Amino acid sequence: MSAPDLHAEHMTLNMGPSHPATHGTVKFLIELDGESIVDLEVQVGYLHRGFEKECESGSWYQCIPYTDRLNYNSAVLCNLGFCMAVEKLLEIETPERCQWLRVLAGELSRVGDHLTRCGAACLELQAMTPFLYGIEARELVWDLLEALCGARVTSNYVRIGGVRHALPESFPALAKETLPTIRRLLADFEAVVTQNRIFVDRLRDIGIISKEDCIRHAVTGPVLRASGVPLDLRKDEPYLVYDQLDFDVPVGAVGDNYDRYLVCVAEMHQSLRIVEQCIHRLEALGAGPVDVADARVRWPAKDGVYNRMEEMIQQFKNVTEGPKVPAGEGYFAIESANGELGFYLVSDGSERPVKVRCRPPSFLNVGPLPLMLRGAMLADLIPTFDFLNMIGGECDR
Repeated sequence: MSAPDLHAEHMTLNMGPSHPATHGTVKFLIELDGESIVDLEVQVGYLHRGFEKECESGSWYQCIPYTDRLNYNSAVLCNLGFCMAVEKLLEIETPERCQWLRVLAGELSRVGDHLTRCGAACLELQAMTPFLYGIEARELVWDLLEALCGARVTSNYVRIGGVRHALPESFPALAKETLPTIRRLLADFEAVVTQNRIFVDRLRDIGIISKEDCIRHAVTGPVLRASGVPLDLRKDEPYLVYDQLDFDVPVGAVGDNYDRYLVCVAEMHQSLRIVEQCIHRLEALGAGPVDVADARVRWPAKDGVYNRMEEMIQQFKNVTEGPKVPAGEGYFAIESANGELGFYLVSDGSERPVKVRCRPPSFLNVGPLPLMLRGAMLADLIPTFDFLNMIGGECDR
């Protein structure tokens, strides 16, 4: 009997929702012909915290810690997207120092997110050494975030109308000492991985998605740019002070896993460039306000609360009632580590939002995964999923 005449029934494999390689409670329902993927269904509904409804049950300020838990690898960017959407409804613009601080914190978060993505992908391809390089560099990034924000992961740093506090005096010196080490570790990571024959063979021409399919599925971020579409909201719809910064937008050509890896590594170098420019600018600006002057919006500083009656009263009113946002609706989006992170908000003029709707990049980016993997091997699923970087907290539905 010839090989084409052999027949075997397709096997259905349930992978997850509790699987160490899925990075969260996501399930793959896989139809296999031997070790080849015939079809794939991604089920993301196992994590359901009701994020949007939780936001609608509290004040505008009480939403911010919830946004911390969306993409917990780059929580500052989630804070930023929500707060800027609220500021759009309030029709306020934050001081210049605040905008530079927000960019600084956001780009550090982006580097930490990409290091986690690339490091975890290497680990799951049995490459422990580059994983350790990546995680060591991420720890140094988190050290800088801790020095800037007061916390390493879920920092609650960005506030409506400003940030938690000004740039610490010790931060510029710490950053100038730490950034060269991060770059050296990133260089070590690339030296071990980028031209490694096994790594390249496992990623190149695997998980290909065309620019047309990316656009059709509303894919954004590094996945879209790896397919050759140079869309980056920091360039195309500049916000904060991105139009004053010098950085490039890395773009791929093939749209496979290897291109996605290269784009992420290149983006880390660009983010480090942005961090250095932010520090230089903040040093030149010196001391000054980092919050809007409107006491009805800003959260008073602790020293003011402890020493001034007016600010203590304002703190009490903010905690018990929260700021009132004018009636209306609006959408605002930023370029997060995974792509376009947007918030659609509806206000009735009270201290609580009527509607909070999040446009999470992870949720949309994972949509074309079946298209990318039909005909691939079962072993190709994990590296493809890794470089999509689906974060369970963002897929909360």
